[in-house]
Amino acid sequence: MPPWIEIIVGALLLVSAVMALASGAGLIRLSGFFPRMHAPALTATLGLWCVTSAAVLYFSALEGALAAYYWLVALFMAITVPITTVLLTRTALQRLRANHAPGTPPPLSLPVPAPENDR
Repeated sequence: MPPWIEIIVGALLLVSAVMALASGAGLIRLSGFFPRMHAPALTATLGLWCVTSAAVLYFSALEGALAAYYWLVALFMAITVPITTVLLTRTALQRLRANHAPGTPPPLSLPVPAPENDR
């Protein structure tokens, strides 16, 4: 394997490690649930793309053919991470609203009252 491929793979893995450290630092330094959701979601996604790119490059050079199936991992993570983040954030917001926590934003739409039946 050419050394330039190993250097690029190593650099991509180091960038991924820095993203993991940034994600951990975000969890430690940020206070509250909502700010803590933001840092890991972004840095983990970028780190995942770096690791996946390194795997595609390394195994493509090793096997002599394009190893594109590793992109499926990144694709599935790119789909599921934002969905999970939105669901966890909505659940936390509903919990804050149910507890009438101060500073909680109101819902964007108010429930429509049921029409009264004429008897």
